[in-house]
Amino acid sequence: MELNMFNLSGFGGLVILALDIWAIISVINSSASTGSKVLWSLLIIFLPIVGFVIWLLAGPRANKRAF
Repeated sequence: MELNMFNLSGFGGLVILALDIWAIISVINSSASTGSKVLWSLLIIFLPIVGFVIWLLAGPRANKRAF
């Protein structure tokens, strides 16, 4: 059995799922327009790895809360 971080059926798949959920929540909480939020969310859903990387580099940022 090969241990591969990017094996989508095992631990790597769970990591990718968690990162994609985090990215979608961040998109929803961002100050971007509704259309942009929908497009970013669809990109992340349909292209989980590539969509996450693109969002990480160029996506809308979440609103910062003041503590």
